[in-house]
Parts: sequence; C-alpha cells; structure tokens
Amino acid sequence: MAEHLSKNKYEHGLGKNAANFTPLTPLSFIERTARVFPDYTAVIHGEIRRSWVETYQRCIKLASALHNRGVKKGDTVAMMLPNVPAALEAHFGVPMSGAVLNALNIRLDAKTIAFILDHGEAEILLTDKEFSDTIKEALSLCKSKPLVIDVEDDLAPDGELLGEIEYEDFLNEGNINYEWQYPENEWDAISLNYTSGTTGNPKGVVYHHRGAALNSLGNITSWTLPQLPKYLWTLPMFHCNGWCFPWSLAAVGGTSVFLRKIDAAAIYTMIAEHDVTHFCGAPIILNMLVDADEKDLVDLPGGVKIMTAASPPPPPVLASVEEIGFRVTHAYGLTECYGPGVVCAWHDEWNEKSTSERARLKARQGVKYVVQEELSVRDPKTLESVPPDGETIGEVMMRGNILMKGYLKNPTATEAAFEGGVFHTGDLAVMHPDGYIEIRDRSKDIIISGGENISSIEIEDVLYQHPAVSA
Repeated sequence: MAEHLSKNKYEHGLGKNAANFTPLTPLSFIERTARVFPDYTAVIHGEIRRSWVETYQRCIKLASALHNRGVKKGDTVAMMLPNVPAALEAHFGVPMSGAVLNALNIRLDAKTIAFILDHGEAEILLTDKEFSDTIKEALSLCKSKPLVIDVEDDLAPDGELLGEIEYEDFLNEGNINYEWQYPENEWDAISLNYTSGTTGNPKGVVYHHRGAALNSLGNITSWTLPQLPKYLWTLPMFHCNGWCFPWSLAAVGGTSVFLRKIDAAAIYTMIAEHDVTHFCGAPIILNMLVDADEKDLVDLPGGVKIMTAASPPPPPVLASVEEIGFRVTHAYGLTECYGPGVVCAWHDEWNEKSTSERARLKARQGVKYVVQEELSVRDPKTLESVPPDGETIGEVMMRGNILMKGYLKNPTATEAAFEGGVFHTGDLAVMHPDGYIEIRDRSKDIIISGGENISSIEIEDVLYQHPAVSA
C-alpha cells in the first residue's frame, strides 16, 4: 500500500516527449500566419507592400545569412533602427538563427551606445543612416568590432553609410530553404534590452522565449486584439521590443503600418489612408492627438483603439482624446516585465459614469495580465501587502512568467530585483478595494515636504485641470 501511495499514477509513463512538448516561442506565430494568411498584407511602408509569406521568407533569409556569417546561439545582434520593416524582420530572423536581438534606443548618445555594444558583445550591427553620426562615434569608442550592415530606407534622411554591406545584399546571402530551429529551451534568451541608465551605466535586461511568447498573447487577450488588425507603429520597437507587439501581430496576422517620424498630422494621415485600427504609445502621443490642428483631424467612425503606457496619463488628457473618438486602454509595465504586464481592465457598467469619472477610473494602472501570476502592492521592507484602501502607499511588486531572466552580467542587481521571491519595480502605488492598483510615483521621484509624501503625478493631474494648461 505504501509503495502504491508513493507513486503518482499521473506521472508514470506520461513524460514529456517530442510529440507533446515544444518550448514556447513567439517564432511559431509567424510560421503559422505565413501558412494560414500567406497573401495578407504584413507590411506597409512608403511604397513597400509585403505579404506575410514574403515577410516570413525574408526572416528565414536573415537567419540563414547570419548563420553563414558565423553567428551562433547566444551571440548578440544589435540594431539601431527606427520603425522600418527590417526592424520587424530582425525580431524573427535574429532569434531564428539562435542569436539574441539587442534593439538600441535611437535617442541615446554615442558613449552610451558604445557601452551597450561592448557590454552585450555585439557581433552584428544593423543601422540606419539617420543615426550615422552617433554610430560612427560609438564605433570609434567601443572595443567590440561588429559587422556593420546598412539598412537603406528610401524614406530616411541623408546620412553616411558605414557598413560593410547593405541589408538587402546581406539577405541575398541567405537561403530561403534554411532550416531554422526552435529554441532548445524556452528559457533561452531571445532579446536584450537596456534600461535608461539615469543613475549609472544602463542595465541589460534579458528576455526569454517563454516570456516573449506569453506576453505577446497577453497583449492579445488584454486588449482584445482581433484577427487581422491594422496596426500603426508609433511606439518605438526599441522600447521593450515594441511591447512584444511584433510577435503579437504575427500571431493574429496583423498589418504593420510603419511611421518613421511621429507627429499628429502623420498619425491622422496614416489612419485615414490605411484604415488603421490600433496603435500604442506613451501619453505624449495622446497629447499630440488632442493638440493637433483642426485641419489634420479625420473622422474615426470605428473608434481607433490606443494602448497607452509609460508615465501615467492625466485623466483630463484621457477624457479629451476619447472625445475625439479614440478608445484608450491604459496599461503599465517596465522593461523588466516585457513592457505592459498590467492593464486597466474595463467594466461595461463604467460606461454609464460621467466623462470625468470614466477618465479617473481609466487613469488607474489596473490588474495583472492573465499571463502574469501575481501583482501586489507591498511594504518594501517587510514585503507585507498594504491594505486595499486606496490610500496606503507601497511598492508595486510582481511574480510570474513575464519577468526577465535577469540583468546581463550583473548578479548583484538581479538578486536585489528579485529579493524575497518577487520583482521589485521601484514604483509606489496604492491598492484600491476592487483590486486595481494606482501608481502614485517612482520611489525616487516622491516629494517630501513638511514630513508629508507628495506625489508628483497628483501635482501634474491638478495642473492639467487648469484651463491655461495644455492637455
């Protein structure tokens, strides 16, 4: 009897095998969509139109060309690119070769870029001539000597070509029949993203295939992203891999409408010309849309959907942009959690509330993505959860599958970030009685006056309510 009890009948002879277990990876998404929707448009950029099967084939050729150049598992391929088709292709072609994609922030200076290239040990660098001055200086400063590949975009401003080879010629080195491989382990690294480095050198956040796949699906469920959407790239792909949306769009066969230069007129034009249904962006994008010239506005009969995150959007801005006809979903996350991992999940009954009350509710960060395990607000010292009273401030903490592997070559920072078995965000928030969190500030930004903690976000919200302050 004891021997019988010690054995789990659901484990005996029921192990994982090649038929019933495959490592999770977002690379499977583009393979499926290329088969299911081969002729549907994947890319719109200037005069370029490419189908999903064409895009998939280009990704395979990129992987093959990288392999032919000696790139192997665990090598780093960096890109200094705006939102152009090559950036989308790199999100698949690079990990298809086994390498890790490092999307560089195009706003960084040469010294910081040089640090990142060295720290990540970049073997290959894809770059756009718009950034040639910065890249040229960075290459002179760094010890790494990556193979530089120029991505010549017809819509790019003038700039010096720095590379040994142009991107299209590089693709032609690849074989369309290259047999790319899934990761051996879903814990394998897929991308490397660097934090801002405002208090020192930036930290390299390492994503794994499992987290990238799950958060890509989390975007779809949390935003109710439909099949075959038309998505406008206003969010930079260097920011948390475009919040994982290159992979999300591949899962639903979405069309990527690219936009190099972000301004309100261009956004409205793209919406009108290409029937855009969705796009993402920081609250500054919402401000652009609200402050646009009246001549640039277009009708939005279907209510274009926006996911906004980064700094908390002031309620007056949310109210104004929805009055125009946009439908905003508010999300929250950090580089360390693959971009958004929290969403202000909307309740239909809230639609009956006043405009100002709806905006106030929508300004809250919300609840965890369905693919995240835990979202909590805790005392940063004791790790005890704060009471859900909407007043007691604590630190936002997370636990689950959409968190980074850790910081590259920085075990001390990794250990500190995961102390106590949870990820410490550094953001201060309250927990409301309905389980929705609301960010009050970054811990480093809180204002202390007369012994009182004052939220800079609350000050900003009050200022936006004044009629003399632009929304």
